[in-house]
Amino acid sequence: MTDIPVAPREVTNRRVLAIALPIVLSNVSIPILGAVDTGVVGQLGEAAPIGAVGLGAIILSAIYWIFGFLRMGTTGLAAQALGRGDRAEVAAILTRVLMIAFSAGAVIILLQLPIIWAAFKIAPASDEVESLARSYMSIRIWSAPAAIAVFGITGWLIAQERTRAVLVLQLWMNGVNAVLNIWFVLGLDWGVNGVAFATFLAEWSGLAMGLYLCRAAFRIPDWRNWTRVFDRIALVRMARVNSDILIRSMLLESVFLSFMFLGADFGDVTLAANQVLLQFLFITAYALDGFAFSAEAIVGQAVGARAIPTLRRAAIVSGLWGLGASLLLALGFWIFGPWIIEVMAKNADVRSAAAAFLPWMVTAPVLALASFMFDGIFIGATRTGDMRNMMIVSVAIYAACVAVLVPVYGNHGLWAALLVSFVARGLTLAWRYPALERSVAA
Repeated sequence: MTDIPVAPREVTNRRVLAIALPIVLSNVSIPILGAVDTGVVGQLGEAAPIGAVGLGAIILSAIYWIFGFLRMGTTGLAAQALGRGDRAEVAAILTRVLMIAFSAGAVIILLQLPIIWAAFKIAPASDEVESLARSYMSIRIWSAPAAIAVFGITGWLIAQERTRAVLVLQLWMNGVNAVLNIWFVLGLDWGVNGVAFATFLAEWSGLAMGLYLCRAAFRIPDWRNWTRVFDRIALVRMARVNSDILIRSMLLESVFLSFMFLGADFGDVTLAANQVLLQFLFITAYALDGFAFSAEAIVGQAVGARAIPTLRRAAIVSGLWGLGASLLLALGFWIFGPWIIEVMAKNADVRSAAAAFLPWMVTAPVLALASFMFDGIFIGATRTGDMRNMMIVSVAIYAACVAVLVPVYGNHGLWAALLVSFVARGLTLAWRYPALERSVAA
C-alpha cells in the first residue's frame, strides 16, 4: 500500500472545540456512574456492601491505571503516523495496542489470587467488607483485558480527532453499566455480585463497541500484517514511549498519595476537608483534559507532517481555550465554592476547614493550566523522555517545598507545595519546548 502524505489541516477554533468538547462531556459522565453504583448498592440498606463496592472498585482501578500509558502513548504514535499519511501504520498500532491489552489482562487474571491477597494486606477492611469486596473483585477482574484495551482504543480514536466516538463509547459503557446495575441489584437481588457482573458485562460490551468504532482499521490489510505489527523499530519506540509515560504517571501518583498521607497527620477534619477540595482539582482535570487532548491530536499530526507552524498554532489555540476554561473554573470556584462544600460535607467542622483552604482551589485552575497543556503537547510529539525528566524535577521541588513549608504553615503549606509542583511541571516543560521544535525540524 502506498502512503500519500497529508497536507496539515488549518488549526481553527472550531477544530479545537470539536475535539475538546466531547472529551469534557465524556469526563462528566464518569462521576455520574460512580454515583449510580453507590446509589444502587445503597438501596440494600447496609453499610458493608457500599464499602465493599467502593474498595473493590478502587483497588481494580488502581491496577488498571498502571496501563493508562496505553491511552497517552497510543495517541501520540497514531497521530504522528496519521500526519505522515501512513494509514498502514495507524492500523498496525491498533493491533499492537490490543495485543498488549489482552496480554496484560490475561496476566492480571492469572495472578488474581496474589493480587487480591496483597491488596487487602495494604488496605485492610472488616471481615464482612473484605469478604464482599473479594467476591466483587473475583467477578470483575475477568474483564481486565477489555478494560485495558479500552484505554488504547480511546487513545487511537483521539489521535484521529474522533472524540465524538470516544463520547459514544463512554456513554455506552456507562449506560449499560447503570441499566444492568439496576436490573441485577434491585430487580434480581444479586447484591454486590450484581454490581460486579454489571461492570464485567459493561466493560466487555465497551470493547465490542470500541472495535466497532475502529472498524475502518480492519479494512486495511496491514492491521494483520505481522511483519509490520512486530516491526522491531516500531515496538522499541512504543516500549520507550510507554515506559516513560508510566514512570511519569507513577511519580505524579506519588505526589497525590503523599499529599493525602501528609494531610492525615493534621487530623480527621483536615483530612476530610482536603478530600473535599481535591474534588475541585478533579473537576479542573475533567475540564482541561479536553483542550490538552486537542493539543495531543493536532500536535501529533503536525509532528508527523513535520509542520512546525501547525504545531505552534495548535499549542497556542488549544492553550488559549484552556486559559479561558481555567479562568471560568477559577471564577466558578470563587462564587460557588462555598455552596459546593456545603453540598459535599455535612459536618460543620469539615465545612469550616474546607472553606479556609478554598482560596487555593480558586487559584488552582490557572496555576495548573500550563502543566496540563504542555503534557498534551509533549504527548502528541512523543517527547516522553522530557515529560519523565521534568516530572522528576517537579517531584523534587515538591518534596523541598513540603520540607520547608509544612512545618511552618501546616496544611496551607501542603497545598502550596502541591500547586508549586504543578507550576514547576509547566515551567520546566515550557523550558524544553524549543528543543521539541528543533527535534521536529531536524
